[in-house]
Amino acid sequence: MDSNEEEYGTTFLKSDTNKPNENTDYEMKTTNQDKKRETNRRNKLSKFKKWIMNLDNLFVTFTVLAVILGMTIGLLVKIYGSPSPRTIYLLSFPGELLMNMLKMLIIPLIVSSLIAGLAGLDPKSSGKIGSYALIYYVVTTMLAVILGIGLVLCIHPGDTSIKDEIGEGTIEERRPETLDSLLDLLRNLFPENVVQACLQQQQSSYVTVVKRPKYIRLTDGNNGTLNMENKTKLITYEAIKAKYVDSTNVLGLVSFSIIFGIILGQMGDRAVIMVQFFTVLNEVVMRMVQVIMLYSPFGIFFLILSKMLEIENLSDTAKALGLYMVTVVTGLAIHLLGTLALLYYSVTRKNPFTFYKGLFQAWITALGTASSAATLPITFRCLEQNLGIDKRVTRFVLPIGATINMDGTALYEAVASIFIAQINGKYLTIIEVFIVSLTATLAAIGAASVPSAGLVTMMLVLTSVGLPTKDISLILAVDWLLDRIRTSINVMGDAVGAGIVNHLCYKELAQKDAEIDKEIDEVVEEYTRELSNVTNITDREKRNSSSIGRHNKKRMSLAAAMRLQENTSPLGTVMPNQSTINEPESPTSKSYLPMNIHPNDKNDN
Repeated sequence: MDSNEEEYGTTFLKSDTNKPNENTDYEMKTTNQDKKRETNRRNKLSKFKKWIMNLDNLFVTFTVLAVILGMTIGLLVKIYGSPSPRTIYLLSFPGELLMNMLKMLIIPLIVSSLIAGLAGLDPKSSGKIGSYALIYYVVTTMLAVILGIGLVLCIHPGDTSIKDEIGEGTIEERRPETLDSLLDLLRNLFPENVVQACLQQQQSSYVTVVKRPKYIRLTDGNNGTLNMENKTKLITYEAIKAKYVDSTNVLGLVSFSIIFGIILGQMGDRAVIMVQFFTVLNEVVMRMVQVIMLYSPFGIFFLILSKMLEIENLSDTAKALGLYMVTVVTGLAIHLLGTLALLYYSVTRKNPFTFYKGLFQAWITALGTASSAATLPITFRCLEQNLGIDKRVTRFVLPIGATINMDGTALYEAVASIFIAQINGKYLTIIEVFIVSLTATLAAIGAASVPSAGLVTMMLVLTSVGLPTKDISLILAVDWLLDRIRTSINVMGDAVGAGIVNHLCYKELAQKDAEIDKEIDEVVEEYTRELSNVTNITDREKRNSSSIGRHNKKRMSLAAAMRLQENTSPLGTVMPNQSTINEPESPTSKSYLPMNIHPNDKNDN
C-alpha cells in the first residue's frame, strides 16, 4: 500500500508540475507568433515607406493620380456643367507648358543619342543592332495590322445607321496618292537643309492652277469680210506640288545623325573630342528630363482635364462609337499583353510583365502626352536606370523606333479604315483587305511621332481602297482618347524592341567592353611602367646629388687639411714625422690625395 501511495503521490506531483510547463510553452508560442506577426507588419510598413520615399515611385504614383483625377473631374464637370471655351482654354495652359518642355528636348536628345551611341560602336556592331531593330519593327507592325483587321471583321462595329445618328462627314475631300506619300517619305529622309529639317518637312499637296490661253476667233462681217478677235479662255486643273509645312522632320534628322555617328566612329582618335561633346550633351538633356519630371504630374492632370471638357455629346458619341472604341482598345491590349509579351519571352526567356513594370512611368506619360517623341526622354530613363539596358542600344534603337515603329497607329488605321467601309455599306474583298494592311503598315512607318498623326496618314489608307476621306471626321470625337492609348502602345513597342535587341547583342557588346577594358588596362600598365621609370631616374638623380654633395664636403675638408700643413711647414713643404717614416703614407698626405674624386666612389667616410 505504501508503495502504491508513493507511486500515486509521485504521479500526482508529476502531473501537477507538468501543467504549468504546458501553459508556459503555449504562452511562449503565442508570444513568438505575435512577435513574428508584428515583425512582418513592420517589415511590410518599412518596405511600403521605402517604396513611397523612392523618388521614381513617387512620380509614378502622382502621375497615375493625375490621370485618374483628370478623367474623373472632367467627366463630372461635363455632366453637371458646361464650361465656356475660355475656361477650357485656360485650363489647357499648364498641359501646354508640359508639352512645350518635352518637345524642346526632342531634337537635342535624338541627335545626341544617335551620334553618341553609333560613334561608340564599330560598323559590325551597329549593323547588327540596326538589322535586328528593323526586323523587329516590320514584324511587330505587320502583326498589329493583321490583329486589327481580324478583330474589326469579327466584331463588325460599323453599321450604316451610325451616319444617321452622328451625321455625315465634314472634312473636305483630299486625294493623296500612294506614290505621292512614298515620295514624301524619301524627300524627308534626305533633307536639303538640316537646319530647316528642325522646323519644317515636305508634303505633297494639290493646288489649283488657272491658265489663260489666248486664241484667235474668226467671225463673218456684214460686208462679207472675216474679222479676227483675240479671246481668252480660263482653264483650271489640279497639279501636285511638294511644299514645306511647319512640322519637325524627325526622319531627316535621324538619317543625318545615323550617317554622322557611323562616320564619326570610324575616325578614331581624331574624333574623340566630338564624341565627348555629344555624350555630354546627351547626359545634360537627360538631367533636364529629371527636372521636367517634377512638373509632369501637374501638367498631365490639366492635359486630361481639358481634353475631357472638349468632348461634345459624350453620351451620344459613346452609344454610336462605343463598339468601335472597344474594338480598337481590345486590339491594342491584345497586342501589348499577348503579341509583344510572347515575343519578348520567346527571345529572352524572361518575364515580360517584370519588364513592363519598369516601363510604367513611360507608359503613363505617353498616355497623358499622346506623343511618343515627347515621351522619349522618359523612355530612355526607364530603360537605362530601371531595367539596365545598355546605353548603346537605347541610343540607337529608341530614336529610330519613335520615328518609324508605330504598332498602335498601324492597328488603329486598319480598324478605322474598315470601320468607315462598314458604315458606308461597302464590302471589302480579300485583295482590298490586303491593300489596307499593306498601306496601313507603310503609313505607320511614315507617320510622324506627334499627336494625331494617324489621322493624316489614314487618308492614304482610305484612298487606297476608294473610301471617302471626309468620313474621318466621324471618329474625331473619340480620337483624343484612342490617340493616347495607341501612343502608349507605340512607346511600349519601342521599349520591348530595345530589350530584345539588347538580349540578342549582349555577348557582342560584352566582348566589345572586354576589348575596351583590355586596351585601357594596357594603357594604364604602360603609363604606370613609364611613371615608375621616371621615378627611378629621379631617385637615382637624388642619390647621385647627395653623393656628390658628400664628396664635395670631403674634398673641401682634405683641401683645408693640406693648407693647414703647408702653413705650419717653414719651407712651405710637407715635412714627414720621423716616427712615421717607415709607416705607410697617411691618407691626408698630398701624394695620397686624389685630385678628382669620382661621384660613385664608395669610400664616402
